[in-house]
Amino acid sequence: MYMKKIIIFGGGSGLSQMLKGLKLFPIDITAVVSVSDNGGSTLRLRKDFNIPAVGDISKVLMAMSNTDQDIINLMNYRFKQSKSLGNHSIKNLLLTALLEQKGTFASAIPVLAKLLDIEGQVLPITEDNAELVGITCDDKRIYGETSITKCKKKIKKIIYDKEVTANPEVLKAIKEADLIIFSSGSLLTSIIPNIIIKDVVNTIRKSKAPKLYICNLVTQPGETDDFKVSDHIKVLEEYLGVGTINMVLANNVEIPSQLVLKYATEEQKDPVLLDEQNLKKMKIKVIKDKIYTIEEGFLRHDTLKTAYLVFSILMENEK
Repeated sequence: MYMKKIIIFGGGSGLSQMLKGLKLFPIDITAVVSVSDNGGSTLRLRKDFNIPAVGDISKVLMAMSNTDQDIINLMNYRFKQSKSLGNHSIKNLLLTALLEQKGTFASAIPVLAKLLDIEGQVLPITEDNAELVGITCDDKRIYGETSITKCKKKIKKIIYDKEVTANPEVLKAIKEADLIIFSSGSLLTSIIPNIIIKDVVNTIRKSKAPKLYICNLVTQPGETDDFKVSDHIKVLEEYLGVGTINMVLANNVEIPSQLVLKYATEEQKDPVLLDEQNLKKMKIKVIKDKIYTIEEGFLRHDTLKTAYLVFSILMENEK
């Protein structure tokens, strides 16, 4: 029986949250991960071994894993007391070791995927060890994902510090996909790093598959302040081309006021408002529902509900 194929682009946390639900449905999943993270453990490993970022890929592999909890706990374990082991997680060390042994992500990831009992595939957007660069409105260059996230100035464009070659497996997966998804997550540092490579953009634009954006629940300080749903899509289409995205999945149920206040005061984040009139003008189909849940006092996408709605889109397109 043919399983519908999806390709979903993202970074670490946002994409991982989506995959926890999607992997429960009969879908052939290809998760494409940006490899420009330069924080914490990942930064030190990048410097020590001159490799692309492993942190987001290992995080996504864990989200897709079907192994038991003891193995997951082991993979996430960090040596916090050891200076020589530098607070690295086991999963990051394993992926680094595999990169040393195998030479490429293409050869290293399947070994870890087998160990973690993963169906579907996880692909880096590129094998190149490139740095993300943010260009501000006054044409200053901000180097590195962490610095871009902390930058107080408005970022008008994201580029790489050098020419980057698209992973050919990603291009192949785009061509075969029945649905192309841009995950929730940091717009500038998780999603856009996947769509600033010409070959990737051209292949997406040529695909006849629907293109879906799963919108963030709250704004990101400095990145998407005061953004409505349509504003997120406009930024994505600065890189993809106007009219590329034709569907959006967004929350339409009010978030509890005490949680809204907590996010506003502690993190300077506000709920992303669904502006259906603007989306209608942009000819974007809106799939709306209560797609949030509250986990340990934090707002998260409801993984099961979101995945169900994605699966419903696939089934609808079959008719």
